[in-house]
Amino acid sequence: MIKGIMPPVTTPFIKGEVAYDKLADNIQRWNKTGLRGYVVMGSNGESAYLTREEKLKLVETAKKYLSPGMLLLAGTGSDSIRETVALSDDAADRGADYALVLTPSFYKGQMNGAAFVRYFTEVADGIKIPLVIYNVPKFTGVDIQADAVSELANHGNIVGLKNSSENAAQTAEIIASVPKEFSVLVGTASVLYPGLASGATGGILALANIAPEECVELQRLHDAGKHAEASALQKKLIPVNKAVTSRYGVPGLKVAMDMLSYFGGEPRSPLEPLGETERDNMKKILKTAEILK
Repeated sequence: MIKGIMPPVTTPFIKGEVAYDKLADNIQRWNKTGLRGYVVMGSNGESAYLTREEKLKLVETAKKYLSPGMLLLAGTGSDSIRETVALSDDAADRGADYALVLTPSFYKGQMNGAAFVRYFTEVADGIKIPLVIYNVPKFTGVDIQADAVSELANHGNIVGLKNSSENAAQTAEIIASVPKEFSVLVGTASVLYPGLASGATGGILALANIAPEECVELQRLHDAGKHAEASALQKKLIPVNKAVTSRYGVPGLKVAMDMLSYFGGEPRSPLEPLGETERDNMKKILKTAEILK
């Protein structure tokens, strides 16, 4: 079972080129925070803007620098089953423990439960490492149904789901319908506590790039039965999470990383860096939440 907090790590760029040494620096600092592992090539890693060669080198770099026993998930999903299988296996050869596979979405009108079951079954049958389903409706425009997840959860090589919807009721419905050994991971920190309370085993959270200790502490408080404290911490983190996800996105997350002495840097084009007013707002949000002292 996958349990704990993991960030979908940002991809550092310097003048538009991947700065692998900066990723190594960030990982060596994150290693000391209690995180369970890392996701590379996710949405916050600007995966859509990476070449195949860059993706595989990110896997190699992350694997080299993560601490022993930590997990490495690689975002390998595409609409093409063949390419997803090929990239997943290549990532596995470079050290990825799990393939995080995005729901196919180009032909949205045809992406019903049966199509999702067929897609993930074929991918899981063909890859070397276990598969984690990645549901992120705000980017894909599709939303996998609980009954489809329930069916897929019985496949021997499909071991979990990252649900990046803020629909806490949907997460609870999915958890109630899957085997106990199937890992349901919260995909956004705004609903981490409700997700854990419903039985989620952890979270893959953009916020964990900049507030790893706080995210880890929230799960620790929940697991220790300190629900009032966990709920209070959840409320404190919501404005920060919204700032680095829905409000400012990856450019905002990278600015926050720079402010907290990680390497964030600029996003890759066509994403644009934040302006000065937005940077000032980000700093205020971080200070209010006491993440930036």
